[in-house]
Amino acid sequence: MESPARRESTKSHWDNFWSEKKEVHEVYSNDDRVLRNLQKIIDLRGKRVLEVGAGTGRDSFGMVGKGASIFMLDYSTNSLRIIKNLAEKEKIPVSPVGGNAFSLPFPDGSFDVVFHQGLLEHFREEQATSLLKENIRVLKHGGLLLVDVPQRYHIYTVMKHILIAMDKWFAGWEREFSVGELERLLRSLGVQPVYKYGEWMYPSLFYRVVREAFKKIGVGLPLNPTPVKPLSNMRRKVRESLRNTSVVINTSISCGVVGKKP
Repeated sequence: MESPARRESTKSHWDNFWSEKKEVHEVYSNDDRVLRNLQKIIDLRGKRVLEVGAGTGRDSFGMVGKGASIFMLDYSTNSLRIIKNLAEKEKIPVSPVGGNAFSLPFPDGSFDVVFHQGLLEHFREEQATSLLKENIRVLKHGGLLLVDVPQRYHIYTVMKHILIAMDKWFAGWEREFSVGELERLLRSLGVQPVYKYGEWMYPSLFYRVVREAFKKIGVGLPLNPTPVKPLSNMRRKVRESLRNTSVVINTSISCGVVGKKP
């Protein structure tokens, strides 16, 4: 078996993934967390926004309604097909672009905001640094770079690395970050962190694992469990009251840092 240290996340992994996930209603959304957190620090009206490694593009679609001009880049043809079909179905004006995240097909200073969710963790340190430098290149001075990644201190991390060792991870290989590590990385590239957040998973990781296990034996469970109103309301209130506190940021499954280009 190939050493896990040598495994990589490749284009074929993503073409296969988006081929299997072409039914977008079967792909978990990110609960608008990118839009929700960006809106706390920037008015998106009239802003040019680039999503790198767009996947389904659903992290960007909501920004159109806030007045932003949206460009979505991915190198997977299956991903771009999903974006195009969704945009046409929902009548949302966006610009899907096929391209390489390490050599973005845009001039310097083209965008007010550049972001990616679920991208940086698929590259080792040298490649990740090159990717971020390219993000920064196409940002305007004073522009914002949002980087959203898996947070290190979570049971998801343990499960993921077991699957990677077994060569069963859907993306081939992946790593994770602490919020502090991500902030230091951005600072080392001349970008000043101005905001950070963490997000708990809903529905829970346990439910998602059970759902995938049942799917393998031919039993279909709904994407989201039927809510028990009192319990669901209580969980929602707890999430909202603790959102973006150190408790959530350091126990979340995902975290994000927004940096400003000087």
